[in-house]
Amino acid sequence: VIEDLSSVGFVLLAGGTGSRMKANMPKQFMELNGIPVLHHSLDLFLNQLPSVCKANNLGNGPPIVVLVMDPMYQPEYQPIVDKYEGRLAFANPGVERQGSVENGVTKVAELAGGDCTYVAIHDSARPLVTIEEICNVVKDAKEYGAAVLGVPCKATIKESEDGSMVLRTIPRARLWEVHTPQVIEIEKLQRGFEKVEKEGLEVTDDVSIVEAMGESVKLTLGEYTNLKITTPEDMDVAMAILEDRKKEPVDLLA
Repeated sequence: VIEDLSSVGFVLLAGGTGSRMKANMPKQFMELNGIPVLHHSLDLFLNQLPSVCKANNLGNGPPIVVLVMDPMYQPEYQPIVDKYEGRLAFANPGVERQGSVENGVTKVAELAGGDCTYVAIHDSARPLVTIEEICNVVKDAKEYGAAVLGVPCKATIKESEDGSMVLRTIPRARLWEVHTPQVIEIEKLQRGFEKVEKEGLEVTDDVSIVEAMGESVKLTLGEYTNLKITTPEDMDVAMAILEDRKKEPVDLLA
């Protein structure tokens, strides 16, 4: 089921510097199926989602996509921002992920004003998310105020206190691995930022901010293919998934 995305701004996090990839460039710029990892998400948000929404008479897709990117890489991406003028804009990263998200959300609110009541925050290191997953998590967020894509944990998880001996095994049945996009009401997220800052809370992801306010977050069942590219081996797996989908690379400047 396709969802109307005309009230949803997208924040695409691409501010990382890629310490775990053993590569000479951040992972979002590494090539996957002929184009940088980041371009898979940009194409999805700027081309595919608008096309699907228009074809289903559900508006024009996301009104604004904010690309959170280190200023040193922004000039390289300026031609793409120019091409999608009014629909794509930069924001600078913060010190931590939370600061980057806050900068992105602030930019969405500034550019889209009252048009956007929700924000979808996506990690550029997850190039394989599908249209269906995005529509499902947006639908849940509209119903519950906040939603996150995730999958039940397949692995057995053990806890260790010292990194050397097992403390205990955590029952797997209740554990979910969360993905992105994470979709939240903008107003709720902004209130959350204030609370986190005021109380100096530690939050690991976006919906944690909503949890910290004691409000509920819906788990939206995603796909195991929505993997995060963290190690060189992940690139091989991602490539295999794209080959299976028979996905042609897209030139964003064509």
